[in-house]
Amino acid sequence: MDGMLPGARLRDLPTFIRTMNVDDTKLSINIKQCELDAPAADGILLNTFDALERRAVDAVGARLPNTFAVGPLGAPDPPYLPGLTSSLWRDGDRCAAWLDGHAEEGDASVVYVNFGSITMDEFAWGLAAAGCPFRWVVRPDMVRSGGSVRPDGFEAAVAGRGLTVGWCDQEAVLGHRATGGFLSHHGWNSTLESVRTGVPMLRWPFFAEQVTNCQYVCDEWGVGMEMPREAGRAQVEAAVRELMGAQGRGAAARRKAVEWKDKAREAVAPGGSSDWNLLKFVDEIARATKCQLKELDWLMGSVDGVAVDIDCEALVVALSISRIFRLSV
Repeated sequence: MDGMLPGARLRDLPTFIRTMNVDDTKLSINIKQCELDAPAADGILLNTFDALERRAVDAVGARLPNTFAVGPLGAPDPPYLPGLTSSLWRDGDRCAAWLDGHAEEGDASVVYVNFGSITMDEFAWGLAAAGCPFRWVVRPDMVRSGGSVRPDGFEAAVAGRGLTVGWCDQEAVLGHRATGGFLSHHGWNSTLESVRTGVPMLRWPFFAEQVTNCQYVCDEWGVGMEMPREAGRAQVEAAVRELMGAQGRGAAARRKAVEWKDKAREAVAPGGSSDWNLLKFVDEIARATKCQLKELDWLMGSVDGVAVDIDCEALVVALSISRIFRLSV
């Protein structure tokens, strides 16, 4: 498949197009939808950057020329507005204070965990047995049957080194110097946030594009490890210990994560590939808008015989912004 890694397996494809039948209904619907939508777009913006997914970006660009890799998208570093976060949920001050406290014990010592849609008991006890400080985010609405994520005796076993919350500002947590590993199912946004912040990942993919992301994280970029789908507490413990260890695969992933963090910053910096691609996209929008305006009779100086004084450049800018806004929503 164009753009995929060499040696990609069937199980590495996103679950919604995983098939060996070229006439599969879901696959056909996805392809047809792209064929219908793409030509109508002024441009296609990809939340990635050239160095990260060169093969995939080139494969898409060969079929859809107006494709621009403009990522990784996220809050600027340093932030323009320090008090502004990208989430609609309210953050808790105790989360930041808890991380600050563990940072005093040493950088990159905390495991950040974010999921809550699977059976939890085995995972919880594996995490407890690993012995690392951890911050675990579990949205209450994502827990099966509305039950608790914490088995009996769990809180006592992790007292002082474990914090379980319903939400947190993920970008802030990943960017905190106390955070040394990220365990999640890892959708694309979480994957890019880890890359941006240089945090190695422990992947537990289940569905959609998570399995494809996992292949890139582990095999292509070398910034993470994969946990078996049916992992029990012993496997969870071993995987967390290895991720956070000073040697072995965890240490190698940590070194690679720092390298990719630098490349991500270069991409969005002035003159970087994503910065340049975004400027090219805006230029394409402005050029297309200007061409359309030139076709209107009233821009030639009159409307129904009445002279009109129009700031054409200002109108081009206004309509270009309007087109970009429509594309983004």
